[in-house]
Amino acid sequence: MRNQILFYIVILLTNIIHGITGFAGTILAMPPSLMLVGYDIAKPILNVLAIFSGVYVFVGNYKKIAWKELARIVVVMALGIFGAVFIKGLFVGKEHQFEKSIAMLKGLNADCTVPEKMLLTINDLDAYLDTLNPDLIVLQNITFANAAYASEVLKRFACPIVLWTLREPVIDGTRLRLNSLTGAYSAGNAITAFRGEGKFEYIFGAPGEAEVEREVGAAIRAAKVKYDLRRLKMISIGHTPQGFGFGRALDAEMMSTFGTTLDSIEARELINKAKGYTEEELADELAEARKTIVGLEAIPENNVVNFARLYKAYKSYVGENHIGALCSRCWPDFFTEFGTPVCSVLSLLNANGVSASCESDAYGALSMFIGSDLTSRSCFFGDPVSMNEKEGTITFWHCGMAACDLARKDTGAQVGVHPNRKIGPVMDFGCEACEHVTIFRVGRKPDGSFRFFIAEGSALDKPKQFNGTSVVVKTVESAKDVVYGTVKGGWEPHFVVVYGQVANELEKLGNMLGVEVCKF
Repeated sequence: MRNQILFYIVILLTNIIHGITGFAGTILAMPPSLMLVGYDIAKPILNVLAIFSGVYVFVGNYKKIAWKELARIVVVMALGIFGAVFIKGLFVGKEHQFEKSIAMLKGLNADCTVPEKMLLTINDLDAYLDTLNPDLIVLQNITFANAAYASEVLKRFACPIVLWTLREPVIDGTRLRLNSLTGAYSAGNAITAFRGEGKFEYIFGAPGEAEVEREVGAAIRAAKVKYDLRRLKMISIGHTPQGFGFGRALDAEMMSTFGTTLDSIEARELINKAKGYTEEELADELAEARKTIVGLEAIPENNVVNFARLYKAYKSYVGENHIGALCSRCWPDFFTEFGTPVCSVLSLLNANGVSASCESDAYGALSMFIGSDLTSRSCFFGDPVSMNEKEGTITFWHCGMAACDLARKDTGAQVGVHPNRKIGPVMDFGCEACEHVTIFRVGRKPDGSFRFFIAEGSALDKPKQFNGTSVVVKTVESAKDVVYGTVKGGWEPHFVVVYGQVANELEKLGNMLGVEVCKF
């Protein structure tokens, strides 16, 4: 309201000046009016007032007009208008594309930082870059730009870059309107010189095109995961069992590649902590378990109470130490020294947003975190145990630690006993169907470098396949090729089934992290 009142005062004062001098009322009014009420309001009001003012002056003074002088003025004004229209035409396409691009980026991420205007000089670019601390840069050549622009960005920041080329809006035999593609070659050459071949994402197309929006969105989501990995604190609970060294991780390697902190404690620490709880202290844990898990009453009461003790110990440690993902030893210690498996504990942790793998597989837990971060859903962790070539499916299974929220709706999160040790509670259900899933694994190569395994498919509506938890995935590519390729490729026996179509995001994340991507 205040700005509107000030706007009307500006109009009054500038028109008084116009009445005294006969000149410049609208010109004087425009700058403060734009600041007070904005372009969309100021423009029509000021233009209408200027028209009425001109008509009033003309009607009152037409007998005094020097018509020859007026004709010369009209000619000069016409030339100026046509010249301005031509000059504006050189930029109007760029302005339109710029505005559409900004709108698309804001639609994908409302918190993204964008320039208020096109950055057409190095000085403008420098001034804008001074305000940034980015986790991802979308570098768009709105028109041709030499390598100096990209180099200025590269000198300042090490974050991932998306290079975006705009499509020419019109091809009609006349002038080139944008020339964005040529600029992309200069930028791509500069990025390669600074970072190496392929160390950026590239997108071609106009804002509003479905593929462009999909690719830019995937890059934004991948960059967010990269950001979250740098803030992730993981814990390895207990040593890997004999013969499961593929899941053993070094904290320095985890930090250098992913930016993730990895600590470790002995499983005995949490077992001893669990033993110290009284039954009275377990009310919340038991209530949660009975609300979430189906069939708990069939498990001996002593095992149920011990499970609650263990769950409280894990949950407390995770909360007190701000743990986002964990891998835990599971056999034989929890059977021989505690008498109750840890499987259902890991199930509930996963359902509550803490990525948790068993058999001390640190890279499995990391894979689960990445998948859950992209989808905001629990991931399935397990072994490929069966293949049906005719059906084109692979069955993934594990003893009983799948997240409760993955259970089929018709059965719920049922419990049973461990398939080998015959002690409960462990989860015992088939997982729900999903039209799009992604099979994923952060793998470690013999030379110590990392790689991503990625394959797409759908989770079928299948009942439990074996005692424990399972999901049947029909792969997009040949199931036989996937199995043969992963076995001969030396991949670890644990994979993650991500409930969502995130292959594109995972591929971009691998590129951002400098990790080899193996996509089936």
